[in-house]
This record gives sequence, structure tokens and C-alpha cells, in this order.
Amino acid sequence: MNPYNTLVANASELDRAAFYKRTYTHVALAVLSFIVVEALLLEFIPENVIIGMMSSRYLWLGIIGLFWLGGTMSEKLVASADRNTQYLGLGAYVILEAIIFLPMIYIALIYSGGAAVIQQAGLITLSMFTGLTAVVFLTNKDFSFLRTALVIGGFISIGLIVAGALFGFDLGLWFSVGMVVLASVSILYQTSQIKNQYETDQHVVAALQIFSSVMLLFWYVLRILMSRKN
Repeated sequence: MNPYNTLVANASELDRAAFYKRTYTHVALAVLSFIVVEALLLEFIPENVIIGMMSSRYLWLGIIGLFWLGGTMSEKLVASADRNTQYLGLGAYVILEAIIFLPMIYIALIYSGGAAVIQQAGLITLSMFTGLTAVVFLTNKDFSFLRTALVIGGFISIGLIVAGALFGFDLGLWFSVGMVVLASVSILYQTSQIKNQYETDQHVVAALQIFSSVMLLFWYVLRILMSRKN
């Protein structure tokens, strides 16, 4: 912890408001950057490369592994005391998210309803995120008790995803519903954490955590909507 900063929970009302403004502005900018990067990838990555990302389950497992490794490195970067390094970590994570989303966005655009289904998923995600955030701020409830459920749920979901990729079975609609619940729990937990456990200068770290949970929610909301189109 930086001795010159205080916990958000102990800060003045003005400092708390400034922290929240910086955090959610960075989340919004990360989302906008994701959209831009995704559009560029769709424009310049050949279709056969995108299709190739989906055609081999072992290649997809490798991509997931690289995403996990890159995500871990990004979290370490944003935890740095140097602000430029923090932004490097956040930017790297945005690019990783755009890469991991590329095949699914391509399928949605070509086979599963086009831009309309993506826009619908985005609106649902935004509505859920807004509602969950409001729950934390309006109730002032500490959701740190959700950590155990998140850890257990995370390990189970990773195991199922890996097993599905290895043995070639579809995890189905109910798995996506379960992951929407897990992502929602993550948003509650992370929002509670930024209120109670972060310092007033840790807005980039907070933005990364919130952004990652929002993108997880968007992924599975989109999967559910796409399954209805097929």
C-alpha cells in the first residue's frame, strides 16, 4: 500500500467520488478500446485464420491457456507502482479479450443474427452490470463473503471448459446460464472490493477487475442469445 493514499472506505466523500469516477471512466474506455480492437481484428485477420482458431480443439485450448497466462501477467502489471506499467497491463488485457472474442464475434456476425444479436447482448450486459453495481452501492452490503463461491465456481468452470475442449462435447445452455450467474457474482464481489479494499490511487487495478467481470458476463450472455438463433 502507498503510505500517501488511504483506503477508499476511509477517504473523504470527495476523494471517494473522484476514485469511482476515474475507475468507471477507465472501464468505459477499456470497453470502447475493446470494440475498436475487435473491429480492426475482424477487418484485417483473414477469415481462414479465424476459422482455424475454432477448428482445432487443441489450438483453442492453447489460446485459452495463453489468455490465462496473459491475464495473469496483466494483473501483475497493473499492480505496479508505475502508472505507465499499469496502463500497459490494462491495454494488454483489452487486446487479449479482443483476440479470445474474435471467433465468437465472427460466428455471431455471419451465422447467428449479425450485429443485432451483439448489440442485444451488449445492452443486456450493460443493464445487468448497472443493476448489480447499484445493489452494492445502494445497500452498502459487504459482498466479500462471495470469494469462496467464486474460487470454487472458477475451478469447476475451468475444468468443464477444458474437458469439453478435450473430449469434444458441448457444455450446453445451462452451463452458459451458470456462467452468467458466476459473472454476476464476480461483479458484486469486485464492486464491493473496490469500495472496501482498494486505495484511492488504485483505479487502474479496479478498472481491470471490473472490466474482466463485465467481459465474462458479455461472453455468456452472447452465447445464450446465439444459441437461440441456431
